[in-house]
Amino acid sequence: MEQIIANGLYLGAQYALIALGLTLIFSLMNVLNFAHGQMYVLGGFVTYTFVAQLKLPFIVGLLASAVVLAVVGALVEKFLFRPVIRKSRREEGTMLLAAGIAFFLDAVILLVFGEKQRGVPKIVNGVFNWDFRLVMPYDRILIGVLAIAAIVGFILYMQYSRTGRAMRALAQDRVAAQLMGVDVDRYSMIGFALGAMLAGVVGGLLVTITGINLGMGGPTSIKAFMMIMIGGAGVISGAIAGGFILGMMESIGLSVLAAYGDITYLVIFASLMVFLAFRPQGLMGKPWG
Repeated sequence: MEQIIANGLYLGAQYALIALGLTLIFSLMNVLNFAHGQMYVLGGFVTYTFVAQLKLPFIVGLLASAVVLAVVGALVEKFLFRPVIRKSRREEGTMLLAAGIAFFLDAVILLVFGEKQRGVPKIVNGVFNWDFRLVMPYDRILIGVLAIAAIVGFILYMQYSRTGRAMRALAQDRVAAQLMGVDVDRYSMIGFALGAMLAGVVGGLLVTITGINLGMGGPTSIKAFMMIMIGGAGVISGAIAGGFILGMMESIGLSVLAAYGDITYLVIFASLMVFLAFRPQGLMGKPWG
């Protein structure tokens, strides 16, 4: 049981960080960023480049990933999403744009980095062993702690910084925030950049554990959407809750259902459909309409 809980918390911290970026973009711009998983993959490859190829410290690679993805997110919002949102009268326009960006990033990643699995050397060696009931490599513990620290830092930034308060106001009521003097374009760009940066940070963290490859973008986006559906679309606390719930479900499934074959996500998807039938707005979301 201790091992299942530890694995669930480790997975949940990573998943919550991924979901936070996606739900921030959705709450600010009402945009479902289908390219979020590709941004995660790109962040992993940036860290790989700095650490494995340029032989720089891991923290430098992680910071580079955060900066590169923040710049990518800001450019995507300013030059792609902003004009489409202004000119399009239907929400399908942003959805098609997001899907197009996902395919474009896949092509860029394939062209620059190739399709092979990439990884970096372990940043911490050794294994924590508590009476054989809990066995966890030290690098996973470190990555989990860093992910939780990033979540806490994000919450504090959104709660107490001037930029965070402006983005929360924008998420609550875009028109009212604009009437109160909030620069909608500026803070939308900052929010998109921050969301992309969070995806890049997770990619940079997990490249040390699972490695990274071209095919991870789509499944990561699906998991991110699952998390915000569980917690509630556009709700930051819901994204965190959804991440940890999915992490625990996956940990329990991989441990309990392993004897029945690879049916963990079959059970998870079935459970999610039943849950959404009774509460389509998620755990912490408000009813739509």
